[in-house]
Amino acid sequence: MQLEDLNALAEKHNASRKKICLRTCMSAGCMSSQADVIKKNLETAVKAQGLDADVEVRRVGCMGFCGQGPLVGVDGVKAESMLYEHVTPEDAPAIVGALKGGECKVELSDPHHPFFAKQMKIVRANGGIIDPERIEDYIAVGGYKALHTALTELKPAEVVEQITRSGLRGRGGAGFPAGLKWATVAKSAGAKKYVVCNGDEGDPGAFMDRSVLESDPHLVLEGMALAAYAVGSDQGFIYVRAEYPLAISRLQAAIKQARQLGLLGGAIFESPFNFNVDIRIGAGAFVCGEETALMASVEGKRGTPRPRPPFPAESGLWGCPTLINNVETFANIAPILNRGADWYASIGTEKSKGTKVFALTGKIKNTGLIEVPMGIPLRQIVEEMGGGAPDGGSIKSVQTGGPSGGCIPAQHLDTPVDYESLTKLGSIMGSGGMVVMDDKTNMVEIAKFYMEFCMEESCGKCIPCRAGTVQMHHLLEKILAKEATARDLAKLEELCDMVKHTSLCGLGQTAPNPVMSTLRFFRPEYEALLQPERHAAPASVQPVAT
Repeated sequence: MQLEDLNALAEKHNASRKKICLRTCMSAGCMSSQADVIKKNLETAVKAQGLDADVEVRRVGCMGFCGQGPLVGVDGVKAESMLYEHVTPEDAPAIVGALKGGECKVELSDPHHPFFAKQMKIVRANGGIIDPERIEDYIAVGGYKALHTALTELKPAEVVEQITRSGLRGRGGAGFPAGLKWATVAKSAGAKKYVVCNGDEGDPGAFMDRSVLESDPHLVLEGMALAAYAVGSDQGFIYVRAEYPLAISRLQAAIKQARQLGLLGGAIFESPFNFNVDIRIGAGAFVCGEETALMASVEGKRGTPRPRPPFPAESGLWGCPTLINNVETFANIAPILNRGADWYASIGTEKSKGTKVFALTGKIKNTGLIEVPMGIPLRQIVEEMGGGAPDGGSIKSVQTGGPSGGCIPAQHLDTPVDYESLTKLGSIMGSGGMVVMDDKTNMVEIAKFYMEFCMEESCGKCIPCRAGTVQMHHLLEKILAKEATARDLAKLEELCDMVKHTSLCGLGQTAPNPVMSTLRFFRPEYEALLQPERHAAPASVQPVAT
């Protein structure tokens, strides 16, 4: 496979396209509502109405507007694409009939709605456009050209320099500079090095990585291959949770197709570079999202974290230098190489470059996936793109960063969404979960929910997390039962501080965040549930016998 072959394949595939395309979302969300039947019925209706010469029915990944699914997009009829919402299998004949001028009462989305208009898609540029199960679709939109450029025109150090200059930070939660991590692995001594993609997305309400893997698996594979070339690795692993069967099956198909075309394996693009990728399936342990626990799981051991240093960049899988980034981080790599580090660095803020994908869920009208430039005000996301609270309610708080994040109150909705600003408010960017709460939400209940999650997901290796989360959960239950006093609240705060500063890994270190942030901004809700201190009555003095 050479560039000429890649271009020829793209041209041939584009030439086979038909005039009109019906894009059927077949991500996990829409599939749960019979998207496969919708696609089949659309194909039947196209054939029955004699339109098969001009109309293509295409399987695509997530279109983002998940709360309005199942979705069917229409290209080639009008200047702008159309998007049908809440489609049922019975709607298929009417949608196809509308291509010939027939009446169709299925609801259409407004293409200028803020949900779409304020997005800037880099990671999700192909989502809802290409067929994730056909490598030709990815190649037709420029796929694997960045890898060819790197292997034929750039030295490994030049690839690292591009990522460093772009300002890309790891999208897995901590926001560590990607270029610095890559440079460390590249400089580390070792005959064998590994590249690992962390797809163990376990935050409640988060589905960003799942969507990318289901919608554009080759984008992640190409990013991993570029990383492997940059750091000197020939073996990669994608760690995906078992609860993502559709993502796993599409990854398996993508890896097989890439190997068949020589885009994975040996002598890629007839160069000395070799790279293979294998999938490892996790058993659903939230702690395996932590990199050292993930590596233990890949090695076949129990997924528990270990102290650092040494860091994985120096001693990771089987004691070898290992580069670990999450799905979204790797999905940014090919676009950066294709369009340049300066282009990427021009997006976002001074310290938080590029875009971020968020899963917008909770008490909000428009739920789904969005990709926005770093630094966008939180208010624009939840009130304009998300449409605000349903049923005439008002936004009370937004929880970012999953169980490790904090709750940001409505008075801080003008905060820019970047790493530093969220940290100042006691929250984190995390992997991109964004759960909205309305004015009916009990914030103490929210704190208890997340603490219960962390308590159950603790691996139990270190005492502060194992015992501390249980005690914090017990105190929150006591407060909600209106059996606690101010002394219990003080004990809760003391435990938060202890668990945060003494736990072994990020799970325990960040588990107190929802409690601390709700105490910071919604303390009256806690205090309203407290009972007055009961002082023991003085012991009665018994008369002394004489």
